[in-house]
Amino acid sequence: MINTSEIYQTIQMIKDQHLDIRTITLHLSLFDCISSVKSEVVRRVYDKIMRRAGKLKEVGEQIAAKYGIPIINKRVSLSPLSLIGASSGAYLELAAAVDRAAKESGIDFVGGYSALVQKGITDFEREFLYTIPEALAETERVCASVNIGSTRAGINMDAVKIAGELIKKTAELTAESNSIGCAKLVIFANAVEDNPFMAGSFNGIGEGDAVVNVGISGPGVVKAALDGMKGADCTEIAEAIKRTAFKITRAGELVAREAAQNLGASFGIVDLSLAPTPEKGDSVAHILEEIGLSSVGAPGTTACLALLNDAVKKGGVMASSHVGGLSGAFIPVSEDIGMTEAVAKGALSLEKLEAMTAVCSVGLDMIAVPGDTSAATVSAIIADEAAIGIINNKTTAVRIIPVFGKNEGFVEFGGLLGRAPIMKVSAENADAFIARGGRIPAPIHSNKN
Repeated sequence: MINTSEIYQTIQMIKDQHLDIRTITLHLSLFDCISSVKSEVVRRVYDKIMRRAGKLKEVGEQIAAKYGIPIINKRVSLSPLSLIGASSGAYLELAAAVDRAAKESGIDFVGGYSALVQKGITDFEREFLYTIPEALAETERVCASVNIGSTRAGINMDAVKIAGELIKKTAELTAESNSIGCAKLVIFANAVEDNPFMAGSFNGIGEGDAVVNVGISGPGVVKAALDGMKGADCTEIAEAIKRTAFKITRAGELVAREAAQNLGASFGIVDLSLAPTPEKGDSVAHILEEIGLSSVGAPGTTACLALLNDAVKKGGVMASSHVGGLSGAFIPVSEDIGMTEAVAKGALSLEKLEAMTAVCSVGLDMIAVPGDTSAATVSAIIADEAAIGIINNKTTAVRIIPVFGKNEGFVEFGGLLGRAPIMKVSAENADAFIARGGRIPAPIHSNKN
């Protein structure tokens, strides 16, 4: 049972330390919307979003006012549209209808323009994949994801090759806005079916008809908890992070349960992810520096991040029986002012970031690279991340932006997406490797039947 009074212990966190509910995400199953007639499946999907999510913005605002907790985004996550549109081929039509429903109901983003191709690609999924660049270029709020590998299946290298091509095409189609369409596309290994965070959110096929999953964030709160602990050892640091994570997870579950009740949906999970923003005082990088680094990227960075990620997860599961999603520390470069600063001064490289992804919540996130980076090189970066994920039995992902027409400097995305330094990519290539295709087999520890 959640004690409402616990919420009021977080007032200082909200006021001074950037604690917020990053998103209330309503996950919707669309399998009851399938039709072989394009116009019919489009109508059913649009109607279901409007019927089930039409009050989402209002409910979020009411809860925010009641508890004084900022709720930044109200989002919807859908069953993978590669499946919902398969019998009709209505992929781009569905993207347009979903985007229209989001705008009309005040929803910030809609996830689920997604395909699950970790082991093989059907003809209809192949057709769907090649619609992704146009769908992202022609819509404002639609987000896409592709799962190209898993610990049980291995890595689908045919899908990895296609993913690099899709990212490059998306960058080209959205060139006038710094290739921002790529910020709405995530390539996963071991994708999570109840993740409330965009751009990789979709409603898994094992999920219910309507489920509320909440993402709560608070890098500033964790940073503040470590202030004044200069002489503390690593165990004491971990305990302080756990206690902080416990408090903010309890706040998140209260919001999630109330939102679910008000929307006539089930409560799913709380995703306690330290998702930073470009605001000063809201940085995961600065937490790592508080632990003892002169700058993120220094030797010891991966160990500090492992300590942080593990302590956050432990604090979350102590607070709630329904912690899920990704839950841990995100390290998006453009969205974290500390990460951006570290890259700008040469302390943090793409290679060091890759090492850090072995112990963080997701992977290479909001990475801007030169626009002339080849599709094969993008695919190779994706393959490296997927390998980390399947071998370590964790979720990894790549959200990479080859900024069309730009090879150095910074690019401005605005809002939560922030400002990205264009990171140097190795001049060497893996073109022949990517051209091989096929499938990298699942690791031996996947055979646990």
